[in-house]
Amino acid sequence: MTAVFSIRPVILCGGSGTRLWPLSRKAFPKQFIPLIGEKSLLQLTLERVAPLARGQAEAITCVAAEEHRFLVADVATQAGLSVRQILEPQARNTAAAMALAALAAPTDALLLFCPADHHIPDAQAFCAMVQGAAPAAQAGRLVTFGVLPSFPSTAYGYIQKGAATGAGFEVARFVEKPAQDKALEFLASGQYLWNAGIFLMRAQALLDALQVHAPDILDVCRQAMQQPQRDGLFLRPDAQVFAGCRSQSIDYAVMERAGNVSVYPFAGVWSDVGSWNAVAQLAEPDADGNRAGGEVQHAHHLRAQDTYIHAGGQRPVVALGTRGLLVIDTPDALLVADASHAEAVKEVVAKLETLDATQAVQHRRVARPWGWYDSIDLGPRHQVKRIMVKPGASLSLQKHHHRAEHWVVVSGTAEVTNGDKVMVLSENQSTYIPIGQVHRLANPGKVPLEIIEVQSGAYLGEDDIVRFEDSYGRK
Repeated sequence: MTAVFSIRPVILCGGSGTRLWPLSRKAFPKQFIPLIGEKSLLQLTLERVAPLARGQAEAITCVAAEEHRFLVADVATQAGLSVRQILEPQARNTAAAMALAALAAPTDALLLFCPADHHIPDAQAFCAMVQGAAPAAQAGRLVTFGVLPSFPSTAYGYIQKGAATGAGFEVARFVEKPAQDKALEFLASGQYLWNAGIFLMRAQALLDALQVHAPDILDVCRQAMQQPQRDGLFLRPDAQVFAGCRSQSIDYAVMERAGNVSVYPFAGVWSDVGSWNAVAQLAEPDADGNRAGGEVQHAHHLRAQDTYIHAGGQRPVVALGTRGLLVIDTPDALLVADASHAEAVKEVVAKLETLDATQAVQHRRVARPWGWYDSIDLGPRHQVKRIMVKPGASLSLQKHHHRAEHWVVVSGTAEVTNGDKVMVLSENQSTYIPIGQVHRLANPGKVPLEIIEVQSGAYLGEDDIVRFEDSYGRK
């Protein structure tokens, strides 16, 4: 009977997803966006690895940015899982992220490191692959996984197989993203796999490898984890110490240098969903090769060929007589690109950042730990927001120096603190919050609360806020 190993999955949630702009943005990257049906890539990843944890309490760890902690928590709740989070004070790439997770785990734990934003539809085949590699990892090997290539991709790194070792292979070498002729050569040889960026190893084996090949990264991470701040399921390394860590991928820092590396092939469907072309491939084409995503009922192709439309709202998006285009519509930004330039979308984000365009970082609809708000209109001295507060949640007790607010309840029940008064408002009822008035909005009900907020004043920035009490650890 084949042994079944208990494995501790570690989900690396640090990607910014700039190649999927404007749907993915730095404050709300692609791993949190419902791209596959109604589920996000992170939720699908959590559901895929959960069977490997075999019921161990809080066996799944997410390494995430501080600013994304409540997004991760929401997705874990949607997946029905209790997930511990290690919050990176700054992004320092995968070597540091994996070191933090290994330092927080039992030294003999088998750790499976997975990116949060990959799509692997056959979860059962994935778990079988991991279990098949577990004996090698248990014996001290550093295991990585490679995908059998289906076309000569120039967007992925490659792993060359060496001598066979059971179901796996020793790694002969890692190869960066190749030119087209090399990719064709790799595919024809049958000796190369796409580098999936998924790893399995004992915590101590990783720490030992870091000690040999990247001791400075390990030293900083070890110091940062000596006295971490614990807040429920959140674990915060020392931010001041961690700031001194250099940024490097685990491939460069360890895997390409170590001698005890094995690769196990995966024959199932895999995508890193790394471009709009990759997203388009997830949708079924029509007879002319056209595809659609998002609010597909609002995407329309007329005399078009090989055109992908992502419709992002209630307005119709029409491609007329187009060929080989990507059309990505969101409420506050529109991307129209030739499909051959899909990999260059990150350059658009860089350009917008130089122009200080908020659309490079933030969506019009902004997630908050208590719910979300959507800025539906903005003028010189006014702003209109649609606000949703989750059942049982509340905003901080706060005041503003430069703006007044009018609140109208659209649905649900609102508990409003307005100065020294506390009132309960129902649908179609309203209240006025004067400038400088201490106030709070809460949802005491069992259904989401939605209100329309009209702000008026000389300054309407999000930094005009003084918090007196907050349930989410914000100052």
